[in-house]
Amino acid sequence: MTRYRRLHPAWAVAVVSFVALVGAAGFRATPGVLLHPLHAEFGWPLATISAAVSVNLMLYGLTAPFAAALMDRFGIRRVVAGALVLVALGSGLTVFMTASWQLVLCWGVLVGLGTGSMALAFVATVTGRWFVRRRGLVTGVLTAGGATGQLVFLPPVAILVRDHGWRTAALVVAGGALLVVPLVAWLLREYPADLGVPPYGATDVVQPAPPTGGAAARAVGALTQAARTRPFWLLAGGFAICGATTNGLVGTHFVPAAHDHGMPETTAAGLLALVGLFDIAGTVASGWLTDRVDSRVLLGVYYALRGASLLVLPGLFAATAHPSMLVFIIFYGLDWVATVPPTVALCREYFGPAGAVVFGWVFAAHQVGAALAATGAGLVRDGLGDYALAWYVAGALSIGAAGLSLLLRRRREPIPVPVAVPVAAGSRAWSYRG
Repeated sequence: MTRYRRLHPAWAVAVVSFVALVGAAGFRATPGVLLHPLHAEFGWPLATISAAVSVNLMLYGLTAPFAAALMDRFGIRRVVAGALVLVALGSGLTVFMTASWQLVLCWGVLVGLGTGSMALAFVATVTGRWFVRRRGLVTGVLTAGGATGQLVFLPPVAILVRDHGWRTAALVVAGGALLVVPLVAWLLREYPADLGVPPYGATDVVQPAPPTGGAAARAVGALTQAARTRPFWLLAGGFAICGATTNGLVGTHFVPAAHDHGMPETTAAGLLALVGLFDIAGTVASGWLTDRVDSRVLLGVYYALRGASLLVLPGLFAATAHPSMLVFIIFYGLDWVATVPPTVALCREYFGPAGAVVFGWVFAAHQVGAALAATGAGLVRDGLGDYALAWYVAGALSIGAAGLSLLLRRRREPIPVPVAVPVAAGSRAWSYRG
């Protein structure tokens, strides 16, 4: 066949996916700068407001393993467009709320389901269908974009809240989600074969087979088998602590904790944005190290260093961003999602072809940990008047996660877990392997 000479459409799909992922991450980050404004206007306890964030985080994780099944049945474009509409509804309807349960419904359920449909399963589906060459690179960029977007969006949202009120910020988020929908409908194609081209890096156009159903059942089956093994629980336990000490605690409560010490919310949000910028370098470096260093050792080091940094964080809060806090931000940023590449590698090592599916469930544990930490830290703040205990507990848990990682043993053969894998690049035909 004739070689595709122009820019391959896979790159347009990757760019649109990146925009959707960064946007979804930013939409999820917004509640972090709304805690105090909502508390001031409605008088709701911070623990109650944090519960909405917890529901959001939990649904974000639990939706991810099933998102691929939805995309297989209804198509990537429909699922992502529908997810963005859910985000817009969830954010826009908050301007009419009068009770705390409505916040849980809007920011927790609607935004949680919407952003969960644009999580790791979305990344895996896009890269699996559209890329053969550069698949790892694109996966890393999309993953980093999703993690970084959550933090980079914080400063402009904080400025909107400060200057125009939280309702304006919520409406801007809703409008931003709706603006991405036409871009998704225009450029987010389902398969390379729809355009008569092979996946990027492949030579043959592969026609997708008819849908074969059962994707959700296979995901549950993989969980059932993996949950019977020791490595799964060690990985899931460590990653749950990872979620608790990143999205759940720092991502949700760093801004209000800094504000408690007199720091303006816009300054605190800017510090979290710096975490996101350094996260890019940390994620790329971690991926490079994962190819060269035992992933168990990497996870042990990452978690131990994160624990040490969180133990010293309570003494760093002040009304201004002094040099010691900036050192923490740089150090913590490099470690923000550095745990992802070695965790993915270990899932592949232990579970073979089922590694990606099992990682989806490990990621769900990550979000459950994040949800528990978001609510728990709010309870600590309401009960004790500050967040100090939450930081100390998180530091101790991180050191415990280092221990869990070092308990993992090398395995020569993958644990047999049934999973459906593609027969050929770009195909929807599946075979069942155990």
